[in-house]
Amino acid sequence: MAGNSFGSVFKLTTFGESHGEAIGGIIDGCPAGLEVDMDAIQREMQRRKPGQSAIVTQRKEEDEVQFLSGIFEGKTTGTPIGFVIQNTNQKSRDYSHIKDTYRPSHADYTYDKKYGIRDYRGGGRSSARETACRVVAGALAKQLLNQISITAYVSAVGEMSLDKPYTDLDFSEIEKNPVRTADAEMAKEMEAYIKQIRKEGDTVGGMITCVIQNVPVGLGEPVFYKLHAQLGKAMLSINAVKGFEYGSGFSGTRLKGSEHNDSFNKDGTTQTNHSGGVQGGISNGADIYFNVAFKPVATIMQSQTTIDSKGNSVKMQGKGRHDPCVVPRAVPIVEAMAALVLADFWLLNRLSKI
Repeated sequence: MAGNSFGSVFKLTTFGESHGEAIGGIIDGCPAGLEVDMDAIQREMQRRKPGQSAIVTQRKEEDEVQFLSGIFEGKTTGTPIGFVIQNTNQKSRDYSHIKDTYRPSHADYTYDKKYGIRDYRGGGRSSARETACRVVAGALAKQLLNQISITAYVSAVGEMSLDKPYTDLDFSEIEKNPVRTADAEMAKEMEAYIKQIRKEGDTVGGMITCVIQNVPVGLGEPVFYKLHAQLGKAMLSINAVKGFEYGSGFSGTRLKGSEHNDSFNKDGTTQTNHSGGVQGGISNGADIYFNVAFKPVATIMQSQTTIDSKGNSVKMQGKGRHDPCVVPRAVPIVEAMAALVLADFWLLNRLSKI
C-alpha cells in the first residue's frame, strides 16, 4: 500500500489499523533543538479522542502518545521521531456482521476490490482512527510555528450554519461547547440537533472553517506545490471530506473582477481579503481562511440494502460505536493538517534565497 506519507521536508508517515494493537507514525525533517511541550501534544489528542461527549462515538481510548525516538531531554534531536498510540478499547465483534458485506458509501468495497483483502474491523486502515497520528505530528508542527495561529471551528451542521464572518466571532467560545463552534447560542442548537439525529439512528454532515493568522509573506512554492493546493490536498485526505474552498471560494464566481480584486495599501496589506491570504500560490501576509466540507458518516443504525462479496443483494444495519456527526472531533484534525502544510513550507522557504 502506497500513499502513507505526507509532506516534503517536514514529513509524516503513519501506520496501523483501527482495531490493531496500535497506531503510530514517524515524523522526519523536524529541526533539532525544538523544545517539546508534551502536555500541549496530549491536549491536542484530548480534543480529538473518542468518548469525550454525548454527541460523539462512545469508544473509550485515552490516546496517550508514547515517543520512541527523536526526542532527548525534552528537545528534538533532528533524527526521525517515532511514536505509538495503543488501541485499548477495540470491540471487533461489533463488525462481524459486515465481514462479507459492503457498507454503502464506505471504503469496504473499494479496499476489497483493490487489494483482494480487507480488515473489516472498524474499517481497518480506512478508519478515521488513523487521524490521531496526524494530530500528534500537527501538534509538534504547531510548536515549530509558534508565531503562527491556527484556529478551526465548526461553522455548519446540516442546514444549520453560522452566517457571520470569522472576524465577528469569539474564538474563545470554541472549546467551551462539545460542538466546537464559535457561538454559544448556535452551539446549543447544533448539539440538540446532533442528539436528535443519533436517536434516529442516522448521521449528519457539516463544515469546518479554519483561520490561520500571523502568516509571513512568502510561504508556497509555484508551480505545482502552491500553498492553497497543498492545503486542499491536506484537507481532502481527511476521512469524510467532500470539499475545500479558500478565500472567496465558490461565492467569488458571482463577483466581477472590479468587486473581487484586493486593492493594496501603501504598506503592502490589502483593503479586502477575497484572496484568502494566498496569491499566486504564495502567502501574502493576510489571514488565510478556508472551509472544509464533511459528509454524513457512512455507517448508520438503520437498515440499508447493499451487496455482499458474492454480489448478492442483502440487508444490513450498522452496529457498534460511531459518530452521529464527525465535525466536532475533526476540528483538531483540520488544524493539524494545516500545521503540517505550513511547517513544510516554512522549512522549504529557508532554502529559497540566501
